[in-house]
Amino acid sequence: MKIEALRLLIREKLEDARLPHERISRVQSCPADGEKCDACETRITMAQFVVTGAILAGRGSMQLHVQCFQLWDGERLPAIASPQGSTFAAKPARVA
Repeated sequence: MKIEALRLLIREKLEDARLPHERISRVQSCPADGEKCDACETRITMAQFVVTGAILAGRGSMQLHVQCFQLWDGERLPAIASPQGSTFAAKPARVA
Protein backbone atom coordinates (compact mmCIF):
# COMPACT_ATOMS: atom_id res chain seq x y z
CA MET A 1 0.00 0.00 0.00
CA LYS A 2 1.35 3.43 -0.89
CA ILE A 3 2.25 5.73 2.00
CA GLU A 4 -0.36 8.41 1.23
CA ALA A 5 -3.14 5.84 0.86
CA LEU A 6 -2.08 4.28 4.15
CA ARG A 7 -1.97 7.69 5.82
CA LEU A 8 -5.52 8.43 4.62
CA LEU A 9 -6.77 5.06 5.87
CA ILE A 10 -5.22 5.71 9.28
CA ARG A 11 -6.80 9.18 9.40
CA GLU A 12 -10.21 7.68 8.60
CA LYS A 13 -9.78 5.07 11.32
CA LEU A 14 -8.80 7.79 13.80
CA GLU A 15 -11.85 9.86 12.87
CA ASP A 16 -14.31 7.00 13.34
CA ALA A 17 -12.52 5.56 16.42
CA ARG A 18 -11.35 2.32 14.82
CA LEU A 19 -7.88 3.42 15.94
CA PRO A 20 -7.33 5.22 19.23
CA HIS A 21 -6.09 8.78 19.66
CA GLU A 22 -4.74 8.05 23.12
CA ARG A 23 -1.13 7.26 23.64
CA ILE A 24 -0.19 3.76 24.58
CA SER A 25 1.08 2.80 28.00
CA ARG A 26 3.43 0.06 26.85
CA VAL A 27 4.88 -0.93 23.50
CA GLN A 28 6.92 -3.89 22.37
CA SER A 29 8.21 -5.08 19.06
CA CYS A 30 8.97 -8.66 18.12
CA PRO A 31 8.95 -10.93 15.08
CA ALA A 32 5.42 -11.38 13.79
CA ASP A 33 3.44 -14.58 13.72
CA GLY A 34 0.92 -13.77 11.01
CA GLU A 35 -1.09 -11.20 13.02
CA LYS A 36 -3.44 -8.83 11.21
CA CYS A 37 -2.41 -5.16 11.30
CA ASP A 38 -5.07 -2.99 12.92
CA ALA A 39 -4.18 -0.09 10.63
CA CYS A 40 -3.84 -1.50 7.10
CA GLU A 41 -5.67 -4.80 7.78
CA THR A 42 -3.05 -6.93 6.04
CA ARG A 43 -1.12 -9.79 7.60
CA ILE A 44 2.16 -9.06 9.31
CA THR A 45 4.38 -11.80 7.97
CA MET A 46 6.90 -13.80 9.95
CA ALA A 47 9.67 -11.92 8.11
CA GLN A 48 8.40 -8.62 9.58
CA PHE A 49 8.18 -7.14 13.05
CA VAL A 50 4.90 -6.46 14.82
CA VAL A 51 4.52 -3.51 17.19
CA THR A 52 2.08 -4.34 19.98
CA GLY A 53 0.83 -1.49 22.11
CA ALA A 54 -1.29 -1.56 25.25
CA ILE A 55 -3.83 1.24 25.05
CA LEU A 56 -4.37 3.45 28.08
CA ALA A 57 -7.71 3.43 29.88
CA GLY A 58 -8.03 -0.34 29.55
CA ARG A 59 -9.20 -0.32 25.94
CA GLY A 60 -7.12 -3.33 25.01
CA SER A 61 -4.17 -3.44 22.65
CA MET A 62 -3.34 -3.00 19.01
CA GLN A 63 -0.95 -4.71 16.64
CA LEU A 64 0.64 -2.83 13.77
CA HIS A 65 3.40 -3.07 11.20
CA VAL A 66 6.34 -0.87 12.24
CA GLN A 67 5.57 1.61 9.42
CA CYS A 68 1.85 1.65 10.28
CA PHE A 69 2.71 2.34 13.93
CA GLN A 70 4.91 5.28 12.94
CA LEU A 71 2.18 6.73 10.70
CA TRP A 72 -0.51 6.22 13.37
CA ASP A 73 1.63 7.94 15.97
CA GLY A 74 2.24 10.91 13.66
CA GLU A 75 -1.40 11.22 12.60
CA ARG A 76 -2.96 10.91 16.05
CA LEU A 77 -1.03 13.87 17.50
CA PRO A 78 -2.55 16.65 15.33
CA ALA A 79 -6.01 15.21 15.96
CA ILE A 80 -5.48 15.44 19.72
CA ALA A 81 -4.10 18.98 19.59
CA SER A 82 -6.91 20.44 17.50
CA PRO A 83 -10.64 19.79 17.93
CA GLN A 84 -11.11 19.89 14.15
CA GLY A 85 -8.22 17.50 13.60
CA SER A 86 -6.24 20.05 11.64
CA THR A 87 -2.48 20.19 11.82
CA PHE A 88 -0.44 22.77 13.65
CA ALA A 89 0.57 25.92 11.86
CA ALA A 90 4.22 26.74 12.27
CA LYS A 91 4.97 29.58 14.64
CA PRO A 92 6.78 32.50 13.05
CA ALA A 93 10.37 32.81 14.19
CA ARG A 94 11.19 35.63 16.56
CA VAL A 95 13.60 38.18 15.23
CA ALA A 96 16.08 39.50 17.77
